[in-house]
Amino acid sequence: MTAVRTTTAEPALLLVSHGSRDPRHAATVWALTDRIRLLRPGLTVATAFLEFDTPGVAGALERLERAGTAAAVAVPLLLTRAYHAKTDLPAALAEAGGSQVRQAAVLGGSPLLVRAVERRLFEAGLSPADRSTTAVVLAGAGSRDPEAIESVGAAARELRRAGWRAVRPAFVTGPLPRPGAVVRELRARGVRRVAVAPYVLAPGLLPDRIAAEAVAARADVLSAPLGDAPELARLVTERWLESHALTPTPTA
Repeated sequence: MTAVRTTTAEPALLLVSHGSRDPRHAATVWALTDRIRLLRPGLTVATAFLEFDTPGVAGALERLERAGTAAAVAVPLLLTRAYHAKTDLPAALAEAGGSQVRQAAVLGGSPLLVRAVERRLFEAGLSPADRSTTAVVLAGAGSRDPEAIESVGAAARELRRAGWRAVRPAFVTGPLPRPGAVVRELRARGVRRVAVAPYVLAPGLLPDRIAAEAVAARADVLSAPLGDAPELARLVTERWLESHALTPTPTA
């Protein structure tokens, strides 16, 4: 991938994903990158991965510099502010020597994520009219970081305010409860229709485990990962804009 040079003084948008051994993950990230480019024509958009896939952060920044764009905003393709956002990405940026690179906030905490979750639920067969009679298990990957766990809980509360009968957070690794257990609990409470919504960005091992638990617990609906949802592309550009507003304009 060759970075496209912008004709403005705006910093580039460097989308940074964790990466995965599963090729579906990278394919999803590249699809999201293409959607961001369509959303912001003229903006230089590059992509990097912390692990498994290429280019790495240093390689992506080198390509940007060769294309004449030294300043960049690194937007983490992460839903929660945990180890990757607090440690891995800052270390990768420091190692790359990107003195004109600012790290933006993670994606969590935006109403756009709730809209993206709902988009996937509706694509899976539900409709807005089903909200009041459907419980949703918001299934995240899990983390040892309490801040990350609370972030998923906050997203569940925000989704509940959209009118769903109940929304419960669950985690496929780390802290309990597990998605399948929450499906069964909601059934025991008399909820007739239960949907499992993966609160993850791209297909891979953990989303597959979420899906397996949903099937085993006989959830009525299983939605897809957030992927390249339009709301996600908008959110990435919002994070870029928020950080860009704090970035000094490069001088000649």
